[in-house]
Amino acid sequence: MGLRQLAYGLYERRLAASLDRAGVPRHVGVIVDGNRRWARAAGADSGAGHAAGADNIERLLGWCEEAGVEVVTLWLLSTENLNRSPEELRVLLGIIEDLTERIAATGRWRLHPLGALDLLPDSTSARLKELDEATRHVGGLTVNAAIGYGGRREIADAVRSLLQEHAALGTSIEELADILDVDHISEHLYTRGQPDPDLVIRTSGEQRLSGFLLWQSAHSEFYFCETYWPDFRKVDFLRALRAYAQRERRHGT
Repeated sequence: MGLRQLAYGLYERRLAASLDRAGVPRHVGVIVDGNRRWARAAGADSGAGHAAGADNIERLLGWCEEAGVEVVTLWLLSTENLNRSPEELRVLLGIIEDLTERIAATGRWRLHPLGALDLLPDSTSARLKELDEATRHVGGLTVNAAIGYGGRREIADAVRSLLQEHAALGTSIEELADILDVDHISEHLYTRGQPDPDLVIRTSGEQRLSGFLLWQSAHSEFYFCETYWPDFRKVDFLRALRAYAQRERRHGT
């Protein structure tokens, strides 16, 4: 082991030991950004970047499990990504399918795909739903895999579902308008029944949400990291947890 690796390991252990378990976020959202740029910098194709990013996701889930995080939401594919070239999209979907299979196969993590799954190829959508059902009983870390996800689409889907529910009950538009509040919409989001994200991490240096969990992140803390996702290390994750613990959270202005 080199001197640099030794120093890194010592620093990582010090960071981990300094964390207050009571201050660990229950729900962490992660925008896994920078796979393609990582690949370009390495002189590789985009598929190699996505594959490296998928491998790092499994490591992240282990770190979250160690820290005591209860829910992780990973943005793996946006609705805009569905407009990429057919070849790149085919490769990316194959990597995502393999990743979700591996997550489910651990037997430790509950896999919950969310997003507009109807926009995906039928075979992909069907398999994601099967994995969702197969891991429903798992009591460990919940992993929300946001695939074909867009924040505006989620809110529109929630409102549509709400209207359909009340139409089936015979509620008039006027009656619904009188009783409608934020809780009614929250009950129809993809993440219904889960705590909102306490911390949202985005890699690659971009400092925006890009539509990720628009409704749920109203009171989230944000942590932006310059590192491309495949190079995101455990020490980067621990720094994000430390920054979160040091902030005074205010649910207001």
